[in-house]
Amino acid sequence: MKTLRFRTRISKSGTIHLPKNSSLADKEVDVIIMPKTRRLRKTLKAKEFVEKWAGFLYPLESNDSKFDYLMEKYK
Repeated sequence: MKTLRFRTRISKSGTIHLPKNSSLADKEVDVIIMPKTRRLRKTLKAKEFVEKWAGFLYPLESNDSKFDYLMEKYK
């Protein structure tokens, strides 16, 4: 049987409502309950962004002679 995942709320009385799915009817299943956690995204300031990504696109050292030539030519 393949795994199904869906989000629902537990009512104040403790009832969990499952979606109607005939493939689960009259079968034994395992139920795992995990509280949903909210992740807060931290907004980066411009200076933090530059510090984090500086040097990511351009390698500091290169052994490629063509790359070195083009970097010198278009400075």
